[in-house]
Amino acid sequence: MRRGIILLNGEPFQDQIDDKDALTVCCDGALRWAQGKVRIDLCAGDFDSLGYVPQNAQVYPVEKNFTDGEIALDLLLARGCDVIEIYGGGGGREDHLFGNLQLCYAGFLRGARTVMRSNHCDVYCAEGKIYWRGMRGKTVSLAPVGRRAHIIESEGLKYPLSDLTLTAGSCRGISNVVEAEEASIVCDAGTLFVFEVRREAKW
Repeated sequence: MRRGIILLNGEPFQDQIDDKDALTVCCDGALRWAQGKVRIDLCAGDFDSLGYVPQNAQVYPVEKNFTDGEIALDLLLARGCDVIEIYGGGGGREDHLFGNLQLCYAGFLRGARTVMRSNHCDVYCAEGKIYWRGMRGKTVSLAPVGRRAHIIESEGLKYPLSDLTLTAGSCRGISNVVEAEEASIVCDAGTLFVFEVRREAKW
């Protein structure tokens, strides 16, 4: 197992980032919030947001077919990372958030457990049997990747999910609650976005 970390130019991550034994790629303007907070092994991107090019950076054209996040994901996958954590992916423009969520699925499709960690939530893609341990009282939300995903059974959740198809355009999987020390679902068709709420937002 090799860990990779992607730092994005969204909402600065407030908690500590464990960079031990990880390869860290910092994208463009993320350098403003990440420098001094986490070890950075490589800067990559077009640097239109940062406004200057850091030393020893990999520079890409501003007009390109890939986001800086996609470039960072490709760099980590090419270096054998199969566990990838993304920080700074939330906040700001909603189109960027949507695109950053796609990085979770892109990593999943290529065999890497890819998790986007915001200040409130962890997001990843999964299918088959999905477990939650030590999360009693925490909120879990589910959404299909694409048009639909089917859940055949669940255990340990406040709102049981049995023979349920989650579809695009429905909010049926939002805001469930883990009520046991061990909870699980079985997604037997399709792929899910899984949202684990670590910290409730204060409005």
